[in-house]
Amino acid sequence: MLRLLAFTLLLALSLPSPAAEQIRIAGSTTVLPIIAEAAKVFRKQHPSLTLTVSGGGSGVGIASLKQGEIEIGMTSRPLTKKEQQHLHPIAQEIPIALDAVAIAVSKAVYQGGVRQLTVQQVADIYRGKIRNWRELGGPDNPILVIDKEPSRGTRHVFAKVVLGNERARAPGATIITGSNNEEQSAISNSDKAIGMLSNAWLNDKVRAIALVKNELALLPSNENIISGRYPIQRTLNIIVPNNSSTQALGFVDFLKSEKGKQIIQQMGYLASH
Repeated sequence: MLRLLAFTLLLALSLPSPAAEQIRIAGSTTVLPIIAEAAKVFRKQHPSLTLTVSGGGSGVGIASLKQGEIEIGMTSRPLTKKEQQHLHPIAQEIPIALDAVAIAVSKAVYQGGVRQLTVQQVADIYRGKIRNWRELGGPDNPILVIDKEPSRGTRHVFAKVVLGNERARAPGATIITGSNNEEQSAISNSDKAIGMLSNAWLNDKVRAIALVKNELALLPSNENIISGRYPIQRTLNIIVPNNSSTQALGFVDFLKSEKGKQIIQQMGYLASH
């Protein structure tokens, strides 16, 4: 299901009448599965409404909202100071879910003995200082380091914690991907990869390793997210203009309802309270 949701989703069974309303939503591919599934349900309740949901990354969602190209933006990272100055007078951030950024490795790496790393070790991998898994107790294979595009919220959160700066370069990276779907595929199709993924995108071929903090090996589990112990976590938000239409505000209310929270949990995330 998640693979299909990485593409633009058009939720309209027929051409709308001129009076029909349109809600365009774009941004984070981490938030996209939640919004796309919620939009399916909401569309059935409002058959005259056209809902368009697309990805592109948090940066795309923020920029598109600023330019008036969409009605709702999706973000998986905090706004920068410059973005806050521009958006906060005219729009509000609404938290909908909690998520962790997992340090994800290929199944072969996990089974080869790499089950936990310190934040410093992950940073050294991305900086090109550690290049073979054997240096970390794993198989004798070069590390395939997967980075994300700078506009991606997952990359922003990861880099701030691991590399000390959300805009930090990663000279050790071999591949740069876009969506969670692309990175998940790259890791699962390799036997020596490491990457950064939303917790909801892990599977049997893409395993999360624990991050060691204060001598504790912490996995991105729901318990560790709720407690705040896991070091790389974030709030997933939507950004809604203050002058939003009744229909757009109705969709926001739906996301915050019990049914909306059920959808969030169904997609593998923790609903925000």
